Amino acid sequence: MKIAKIIMFSLVVLGLVFSGAFAAGDVAKGKALFNDAKFAGGAKACNECHANGKGLEKAGDKKEFNLMGKMQKSLEEAVNACIVGASKGKAIDVKSAQMQDMTAYIKSLKKKSAGY
Repeated sequence: MKIAKIIMFSLVVLGLVFSGAFAAGDVAKGKALFNDAKFAGGAKACNECHANGKGLEKAGDKKEFNLMGKMQKSLEEAVNACIVGASKGKAIDVKSAQMQDMTAYIKSLKKKSAGY
C-alpha cells in the first residue's frame, strides 16, 4: 500500500512538472509567429518594427507598458496592443497557446541580450 501511494504521488508530481513546462509556451513557435506578417490577420510582422526582437529585451520583466499613448498592465495586453495598433490585426486570447508562445519568445530575448 505504501508503494502505491509513493507511485501515485510521483505521477502527480510528474504531471504538474510537465503541465507547467507546456504552459510556459514554445519559444520556437513564438518566434515563427513574431515573424509572420499574417499572424492574427495583421498586415505586418512584429519583426518589421522589432528586427530580431530589438527593443524588447526588457519586456519580459516589465509589469506595465505605455504603447501608443495607452497603458497595458501585462505583456499579453502589450502584445495585443501591437497586433491591433501596429499590425492592424485582431487581438488574440491572452490565455491561448499562441499568446503563450509569443510571450515565451519575447521573454527569451532577455537571455540573448545578456549574452547567454
